Amino acid sequence: MKKICFRSRTALTTWTLAAALAASTPAWAQLRIGQPSGFTGSVAAGVQENNEGAKLYIDAVNARGGVNGQKIELIPVDDKFDPKTTVEVSRELITQKGVLALFLNRGTPHAQALLPLLAEFKVPLVGPSTGAMALHEPVNPWVFNVRATYQREAIKAIEHLATIGLTRIAVLQTDDSFGADSAAGAIKGFANAGLQPLFLEKFPREKPDFNALAAKVAQSGAQAVLFIGSSGNVSSGVKTLREAGSRAQIVTLSNNASDGFIKLLGAHARGVIVTQVFPNEHLIAYPLIKEARELAKVKGLKGVSPAMIEGFAAAKVLVEGLRRAGPKPTPAGLRDALEGLRKFDIGGLEISYSPTDHSGLDFADLSIIDSSGKFKR
Repeated sequence: MKKICFRSRTALTTWTLAAALAASTPAWAQLRIGQPSGFTGSVAAGVQENNEGAKLYIDAVNARGGVNGQKIELIPVDDKFDPKTTVEVSRELITQKGVLALFLNRGTPHAQALLPLLAEFKVPLVGPSTGAMALHEPVNPWVFNVRATYQREAIKAIEHLATIGLTRIAVLQTDDSFGADSAAGAIKGFANAGLQPLFLEKFPREKPDFNALAAKVAQSGAQAVLFIGSSGNVSSGVKTLREAGSRAQIVTLSNNASDGFIKLLGAHARGVIVTQVFPNEHLIAYPLIKEARELAKVKGLKGVSPAMIEGFAAAKVLVEGLRRAGPKPTPAGLRDALEGLRKFDIGGLEISYSPTDHSGLDFADLSIIDSSGKFKR
């Protein structure tokens, strides 16, 4: 009897210790999501706002008990906006942190660099903050887009300029896969409008010198410039254009739809057109916008920016995938759950995926920066 009693006490002690350890382990460690993105460098402003928007929703979900009783830990890691670093830190997130998914990373070359890694470890990438066509066609089984493509935005931008009578339109593009992809959309827009670009010039992604390009724009008499590049480069380029005497209408894409971009533009912000891939952040008729604004108010924020709305929307899709993946999700299970989404309402906009379509939304609109430094439509 004593022997049996001793074993019982030992078992009880072991169980008590295990329970104590389980209680001391943070619940959020069970649902880890990695965000490798450019938290420093030329895209830092937009990336920070993407992250802030995602956390608005994830924090609210965690406050309500998480997903299937487990909290979500979003792990942001700075890739310094370098594709090679993106792969390095993402590999660490997968192999050392055990993340269920990569999420909301910024940059076309960066997302493309991740594709072999996704296939190797069978981990999904959810809501990449890029509209690269290469992530849409052909369908990648591990990539789930939420926002529209850059080509869709560029087409809309050129068609809008033609509609208001501007025909002498130059295109300045960053010399990388993002620039090439977006410029391809612009060419489609020119064709739709029966126009040709005044000229198309490339500039390096790293440390560009805009003096020669600004002089060419000014001398050409361009009425408008579609400026395709990061927020840091575009803001610097716009300043140089104005110093060269060009008064051309500036249009840029949604990768620059952040309050940080407006601050970088400074005195040159007013009148710049920025394409958008979500409804205006003041349109509370959209439940998506109303919910984001209400949660921002609770956190003491003044409001939300387009970049925050992108992060917020991506987080809603991610959380729904986690919910459907069940109490013991795996990366492959999350992938399957996401692919099963049909007409999932994120707040006035519906997301559907299938084995042949991982595109998400096709929403595209235009905004202009007003005199108060706000996006207006």
